[in-house]
This record gives sequence, C-alpha cells and structure tokens, in this order.
Amino acid sequence: MNLPRIIAELVKKQNNFDSAAYARCFTETAVVFDEGKTHNGKAEIEQWIDKSNKEYNATMEPLNYDEKENMLSAEISGSFPGSPVILKFHFQLSNGLIQSLKITE
Repeated sequence: MNLPRIIAELVKKQNNFDSAAYARCFTETAVVFDEGKTHNGKAEIEQWIDKSNKEYNATMEPLNYDEKENMLSAEISGSFPGSPVILKFHFQLSNGLIQSLKITE
C-alpha cells in the first residue's frame, strides 16, 4: 500500500506508543475529531493520544488507502470492548503534515 509519508509515520508512531512523535505528525493548528470530541493543536493531540495509548494500547494495521478521499481504513486492536475494530481515518494534509484527522466507524 502506498501511504503518504506522514500517514505511514503516524501509523509507526502509534504502533510504538510514542505520543510525542505522533503529535509531531500534525501542524501547530491541527484538529482531531474522535469519539464526538475535538482536539485542537499539537499539545491537545498529544494529551489525547497519550491518554488513549495508556487506556487502550491500540495498534493500527492499515488495510486500504483511498488516495482520492485521503482516507485510511485500518484495523485497530487493543484493550477495549469489541477489539479489533475497523476504523476510517479521514486526513487533510498541509505541507507534509496532518492538518485535520477525523476518525469514524
């Protein structure tokens, strides 16, 4: 699968549970929408993913990437009810970084 470099990097950082490096994949003004909540900017994104990593130990296995939609489908496995699940990661990229990420089922 031919993922944009920054998305491949995001998957790698998630699977290494490296919250700080994960947050560095985003622009300073990035926004993440997940589970009905909005996380604005790198600091909030790092706090969100760090909390998630500690609670769920979730790993990502990319399944499909739609270049037109800039959407990654990935199997997410971890210590949460219903694991594993397949989620869709909708990206907006800017200058080689992630500007927006919306996670849906």
